[in-house]
Amino acid sequence: MIIIVLIAGCASGEASRNAAIDRDAVHVDVDLTSLSATVLSAEMMNIIVNSQNYLGQTIRVSGTYDYVIHEPTGEFYHYIITVQGDECCREGFEIILNGDNIGPDDYPARGNPIQVDGVFSRYEGNAAAFRHYYLAIDDIHLG
Repeated sequence: MIIIVLIAGCASGEASRNAAIDRDAVHVDVDLTSLSATVLSAEMMNIIVNSQNYLGQTIRVSGTYDYVIHEPTGEFYHYIITVQGDECCREGFEIILNGDNIGPDDYPARGNPIQVDGVFSRYEGNAAAFRHYYLAIDDIHLG
């Protein structure tokens, strides 16, 4: 089971997504990159429990890229996994690249270490009462 915030070779489009930017120029409200595994896990739980308080904030996070394919629709759901515990304790965020015509080739290979800065956002799921939280990102930085 993967816990996703309330819930998660290089491709040709990837090069344009990894252009060097001045990350210090990006305003970050919550920086999760320097936290110990224990503190990171606690902060992730805080984000899950208090998701409304984080909406609109920019979160910086490092982790490992992964994806899931929703079999009935063939849609890809992309994730940054932040805590690599056993299969029952993995935590992370769904990530969605901003822009038009974004496809699977715009994301890195599964398992790559990545860092993103993203705006904590939400969309409504299939059931009106079900909300999905994700990070809206402009770039994926490898490493």
